[in-house]
Amino acid sequence: MKAFVMNGFDRVGFSDKPVPHAGPNDAIVKTTRALICTSDAHTVHGAIGPRDNLTLGHEAVGIVHEVGSEVRRFKPGDRVVCGAITPDWGDLASQAGHSSQSGGALGGWKFANIKDGVFAEYFHVNEADANLALIPASVSDEAAVYCCDMMSTGFMAAENANVPIGGAVAVFALGPVGLMSIAGARLKGAGLVIGVDSVPARHELARSYGADEIVDFSKSDPVEQIMKLTGGAGVDSAIEALGGDVAFQNAIKVTRPGGVISNAGYHGKGEFVHLPRAEWGVGMAEKTITTGLCPGGRLRMERMLSMLERKRLDPTRMTTHTFKFDQIDRAFEMMDRKLDGIIKPLITF
Repeated sequence: MKAFVMNGFDRVGFSDKPVPHAGPNDAIVKTTRALICTSDAHTVHGAIGPRDNLTLGHEAVGIVHEVGSEVRRFKPGDRVVCGAITPDWGDLASQAGHSSQSGGALGGWKFANIKDGVFAEYFHVNEADANLALIPASVSDEAAVYCCDMMSTGFMAAENANVPIGGAVAVFALGPVGLMSIAGARLKGAGLVIGVDSVPARHELARSYGADEIVDFSKSDPVEQIMKLTGGAGVDSAIEALGGDVAFQNAIKVTRPGGVISNAGYHGKGEFVHLPRAEWGVGMAEKTITTGLCPGGRLRMERMLSMLERKRLDPTRMTTHTFKFDQIDRAFEMMDRKLDGIIKPLITF
């Protein structure tokens, strides 16, 4: 089969690989749709260390091709979605309620990290009964593929932010995760949702997903603007969806005492992120900082699919470009360099 791989730092290309086979509890999925994530670019640029001939990608849907002897819920021919995070459900971290960290910090993140990812004609899924979900007939592959990561991560950011009904929320960076954080905050009942970004096309999408106000950090200081919009009080919850040191600091600055800063961004550069000492109340302002890795598992995917089945939102509005699999190298370059106003590129197989 053909696969799109990382061949060392800053090098990608196509590779011929054998079709994987399923272990007793596993499944092999024939890929139909995939999405490229900015974190794929972080990986290629060295954020998690060197990788050689590693298939990239962690967002895909497809048709079950093969199942192991112990798989009970799925059979060849089923149309399925697989979460970007595929935990080991028997691990102690999973039993303690932290399945994304099974096997160690970020251990549930296997695709394009410790095993081949999904940018291939077929991909392997561990613990299939627990990590796959059936796609309802009324939900398209183009929509379902957003459940893998973008919806799940963005909604996680809002969940971790403990958004109060009627409360004020600021979301820093309006890429796909930030846009889904906007949608998640609105679904959680936020009264005021503020998006922070400088790209006009993202402003329009953010408003369509529920943002009440947009702050363009290229035109004015975002902290000053958010404090003005909240009457000087600050927000109840701030979501950092970029993975940037300055955005993280600003999220802390605009959060009122007793509020929550929810970090969903991938901090792929630098050795440290910094806390603004004074706005942190010199460590005593009762501001809670939460972090999270995209939740995995069948239950999570079924809940995301339920949102689509009942038309709570349409994630496909984020799809700005579509490419065939043999064009994925071009799609990857565009996503990496953020060319042509790209937000999310869909790959068809």
